[in-house]
Amino acid sequence: MSGMPRTSSLLSRRSGLPLRERLRTLLHPFNLAGLFTWGAVALSMRWMHAASLPAAWTLLVVYLVALLATDLLREDYPRTANALLWLEAATALLLVWLDPSIGTAQVLLVVWTAQIAAAWAPRRALLAVLLADAVVYAILAAAGQRSPLLIVAMYAGFQAFAALCAFYAVAAERARDQLVRVNADLLATRALLADSARDAERLRVARELHDVAGHKLTALTLNLRALAADPAFVHRHELKIAQQMGTELLGDIRSVVQALRDASGLDLGTALRALAAPLPRPALQLAIADDVQIRDPAVAEAVLRLVQEALTNSARHADADTVRVALAREGRRLNVRVEDDGYVRGQIREGNGLSGMRERLAAAGGTLALSTTARGALRIDASLPL
Repeated sequence: MSGMPRTSSLLSRRSGLPLRERLRTLLHPFNLAGLFTWGAVALSMRWMHAASLPAAWTLLVVYLVALLATDLLREDYPRTANALLWLEAATALLLVWLDPSIGTAQVLLVVWTAQIAAAWAPRRALLAVLLADAVVYAILAAAGQRSPLLIVAMYAGFQAFAALCAFYAVAAERARDQLVRVNADLLATRALLADSARDAERLRVARELHDVAGHKLTALTLNLRALAADPAFVHRHELKIAQQMGTELLGDIRSVVQALRDASGLDLGTALRALAAPLPRPALQLAIADDVQIRDPAVAEAVLRLVQEALTNSARHADADTVRVALAREGRRLNVRVEDDGYVRGQIREGNGLSGMRERLAAAGGTLALSTTARGALRIDASLPL
């Protein structure tokens, strides 16, 4: 139904969607149910007085346009979408007033109830429905209907059913979106922990090679050197070969140990991509400089949460399609720049997410700076010690 939040509508910018996506939105099953209801009411207009038909059809067309436009404008223009919802209620009430004897225009208020239950807070939606039903009761009573209260009560039951269906559908969609975010968080954390475990294992192996194999090879080289000084073995070619191989093997082990210790650190790129992969929008564009090596899991965790919060903000508040993340090294500090292609409405205000981001970076010895680009997109510049 128009106005029903869905994953695609929660994370997408309507104005930037191609025609195919717009048609898919309009042909969603909820919208189709609303269109079917509208068509049934339109067929019932044949029983209306001929003098009222032009006004009735005008109201029906206005209701239809508002019904379809509300969903398309909800994300970009919420105030306009709310105004259209009130316009739907007004047109439905005017249709009831034109000819109360038909009794089908009230069904449009059931569709409207489902819309506002999905788009508004429960208390606000309840007050709006009560107000609309009171107007319907007044119209029916003024028209001389025999049981106006019974009619209103019957349609109120349909409205309650529609509102509950819409409410639980919204709750299910929000739970699914939350599950997607939690799953992305778990995937990224798992990748980071796995890489941290591999890094710790590399360090352990390097220590074992250095302390055990390196020590014994050093002792073997010294013994071979002592044997070579013995006149009984001074001319043995095999001893010289053994000395050479022992020296080369000791050098190889030292090279392997150094390579293990000089590993590239935690694979933060894999963790960040795992974090963004389950989200339909925005897409992540990641650029990590070759000299960036993060060995401290706390620093990697801080960067991971920084990007996670940036992705969430870009999806919810900036309607961004792409988030660009760049990691570069400057001396002994890591610079992180996050920038999206959305638009920040009004001044930047630090909510719980941005405040938590700043506090997490401060705990790791980092700093955070917020600004906007020339086109009005949010830019986040962070710096952490390596």
